[in-house]
Amino acid sequence: MILTDEQVHALEKKAESIRETIIQMLVAAGSGHTAGSLGMADIVTAFYFHILNHDPKRPDWEERDRFVLSNGHICPVLYATLAHAGYFSKEECLTLRKFGSRLQGHPERMRLSGLETTSGPLGEGLSQAAGMAYAFHMDQLKDTTCPSSDDGHVVSFNHGRRVYCVMSDGEQEEGNTWEAAMFAGKNKLHNLTAVIDRNNIQIDGMTEDVMPLEPIVDKYRAFNWHVLEVNGNDIPAFIAAVDEAKAIYEKPTLIVAHTVPGKGVHDIEFDYRWHGKPPTAEEGKRFMKEIRTMSGKVPHEYA
Repeated sequence: MILTDEQVHALEKKAESIRETIIQMLVAAGSGHTAGSLGMADIVTAFYFHILNHDPKRPDWEERDRFVLSNGHICPVLYATLAHAGYFSKEECLTLRKFGSRLQGHPERMRLSGLETTSGPLGEGLSQAAGMAYAFHMDQLKDTTCPSSDDGHVVSFNHGRRVYCVMSDGEQEEGNTWEAAMFAGKNKLHNLTAVIDRNNIQIDGMTEDVMPLEPIVDKYRAFNWHVLEVNGNDIPAFIAAVDEAKAIYEKPTLIVAHTVPGKGVHDIEFDYRWHGKPPTAEEGKRFMKEIRTMSGKVPHEYA
């Protein structure tokens, strides 16, 4: 589906509003992860306002798509997006990391509707998502018997529920990730699309200095994945990549999304020191003004 200019503009404006909410949350909390949350605002916006089959009024709707956030430390972007999508009030975002809040520093599935998994320990999300995709595949086979492929593997051609898993690039250093990649490739989970936030930073520095990941594309292709690369801050390009993933029936798809950590705030873009650092109140005012100025809004004081 080709997006109209109006649709693209609306999605970009929504991502900017979500970035503002992220800054508000982090200032109010006094802790949390800034760079990755801002960098992923475009992708998470694309998911919840265009890609996912979901219903905020029925968060447990059985036929919904599943969105798994493996790198749970960037939960501010997920919480902000869920609030903007109508899962809970935007005012609740300001309770991030507060004692007793539903918005914990890492997502807890049983606390908040709209969350599919509890996440935090890196490397687990792809295994969880692959398990969901495999279960949905088995459910489809109960309803539709399809011919076997040449290698004897039974393939279901019913789209059904899809599973999307967002991972950080740093968590590709976790062995559990590669066990899941093997499982998904072996079982040809075409209803699974994984996204790597390829922002090149982690808490101790640049990924290629800490533990080189390249050639990441070749590695996943060797595990029998269909792999795409895209500018993760280009919403139409990312949506086009997801559309291509839906057309792949013989294997899972990985989208390597190249994003700018700290996107929208020039002072912190590509600075790994902002991986787990929140802005102060004064920095929050300045960052909000920059986001609003870049979006064409009339700047005003951050409350």
